[in-house]
Amino acid sequence: MSHEHVSYLELLTKGAATEAYDRPVLLARASGAGPEALAELEEAKQLALRVRAELEGRRRREAELSALFATAHDLAGLRDLDAVLRAIVQRARALLGTECAYLSLNDPAAGDTYMRVTEGSVSARFQQLRLGMGEGLGGLVAQTARPYVTDDYFDDARFQHTRTIDTAVRDEGLVAILGVPLSLGSQVIGVLFAADRRARVFEREQVALLGSFAAHAAVAIDTANLLAETRSALAELERANDIIREHSGVIERASEVHDRLSELVLHGGGVHDVAHAVSEVLGGTVEFTEEGAGTARRAGGHAVREGEDWVAAVSAGGETLGALVLHGQPDLDPVDQRTLERAALVTSLLLLARRSAGEAEQRVRGELLDDLLDAPDRDRRLLKERAARLRTDSEAPHVVLAARIDRAGGTADQDTGGRESADRQRLWSAATHLAATRHGLASARDGGTVLLLPLGPGESAAELARQTARSLGGTLREPVTVGASAPVRAPLDHPGQVAAAYEEARRCLDALRLLHRAGQGAAAEDLGFLGLLLADGRDIGGFVDRTVGQVVAYDRRRGTDLIRTMDAYFASGMSPARTKDELHVHVNTVAQRLERIGRLLGPDWQSPARALEIQLALRLHALADAVTTP
Repeated sequence: MSHEHVSYLELLTKGAATEAYDRPVLLARASGAGPEALAELEEAKQLALRVRAELEGRRRREAELSALFATAHDLAGLRDLDAVLRAIVQRARALLGTECAYLSLNDPAAGDTYMRVTEGSVSARFQQLRLGMGEGLGGLVAQTARPYVTDDYFDDARFQHTRTIDTAVRDEGLVAILGVPLSLGSQVIGVLFAADRRARVFEREQVALLGSFAAHAAVAIDTANLLAETRSALAELERANDIIREHSGVIERASEVHDRLSELVLHGGGVHDVAHAVSEVLGGTVEFTEEGAGTARRAGGHAVREGEDWVAAVSAGGETLGALVLHGQPDLDPVDQRTLERAALVTSLLLLARRSAGEAEQRVRGELLDDLLDAPDRDRRLLKERAARLRTDSEAPHVVLAARIDRAGGTADQDTGGRESADRQRLWSAATHLAATRHGLASARDGGTVLLLPLGPGESAAELARQTARSLGGTLREPVTVGASAPVRAPLDHPGQVAAAYEEARRCLDALRLLHRAGQGAAAEDLGFLGLLLADGRDIGGFVDRTVGQVVAYDRRRGTDLIRTMDAYFASGMSPARTKDELHVHVNTVAQRLERIGRLLGPDWQSPARALEIQLALRLHALADAVTTP
């Protein structure tokens, strides 16, 4: 490894600024390095910058998740509402990279909304601002319960500008503002803001992130109110010892589940771990389901009773991800209802955290392969840049593979459509994981899955097809049939070849299924003369070489006439006696030549299937000789 490459690794290790990556190139140019060395160094610099960008993205996502988990932990040990709200506002400001963040709460008695917590604010007028419902951006968010964003507040006519609000905003120097509602069910209790003193565009992911913090803030306020109500109830029922014990038990259960959920989140627990923890605390059985959240979804985040069960919707950003269902506790205390709701909120955070990274990469891999198949005229440079970000070696030979699940037997008519859809989803999930581990691409297509995988050293398309069939079949515990194309050299240099290779792989897949070879993997070269018909390239030379190449080579080395002997033998109905008359040699000579052919081609060379392929190869060999002979 060159000194310059080590320099880039040191820069990555130190987390150096982008400008520092130009220094090795400048030093090399100053020292008189040649064009080739400078080009190699420039390529290393671009690669290092891409690695740096990827690391920065990962650090940002990790910081966001850590902040959300830390906020959930704060809620579990909620003691000081102001401290929790300040922490939420501080984290929102840091992660969105804004100069200012603040939180306002609605005042139902006054009919307006007022500042509760600010971070980064320098104006006393702004910190004491009150907004009427519908006034300004914040008043509109509070009134409509919808997020609003503007990259230039004073030039935005959507908001009702008032002298009081505009004066305070101008005094603070704010330009770009994002506001999201703090909601408890269908009720808006306030607004969480992030703002900059310069024009900027807030991305959709940043809106969703601020919405997550707003949900935490709403939970903190609701929890504080709930704790206040509980303390009041305990004070009023101080002389009722049995009621005191009952409420104490409920609070202990809530504290226990909060602590356990926080520990699960911090140690990477899963959805089913959350359900198990809540089951133990509430004394019933909690399960996560992707169905049955209809009533709970309409309840705006509150747990609702359905028959003998309690259901809390698991949702985020308006998307319903499923529900937590509690069985065996029909008479649930209000605090336990809140506990079930908190568990649903934690479950939504876990699902989003685990889904975001995996889905993003899978989606990008599928989109790149779809572009290669459907739009091969795309800019090759851009295609290569996208492949590089996915750590795909675009210069290596690749193979296109078509895969489908082949299940023996059948299902009832009414179940067939759903079963096939589930199969396609499972196959796509397994294929995307395989593609990621092998630095390839995968996409759902034509009722199955298509993969573009690089060939390993000394590996053939047929071997890769068999490995892929075994891997996918083992993962799904179902027979998966895989057809492979011939290798495609540098597919991003010749994207038009990928679509043709996919058609060849599909024909090979169909042939395997017709030959009742479900659960196997093969390329055209595995299927003899049938593969010759299936392959796009019509590799006649390859077919002849695989079938009788050893005999042709033997004749060339030894000066023998085994090819002509096979021609005569098949033309004579495989009769040694008639063959010796055709060749004008002794019958023992014919027998010796046939024995030699058997040692070269294998003992089954005269079986009907092999004999058919050999005769076809002999004809093609003779035609090739006739064409090349002057």
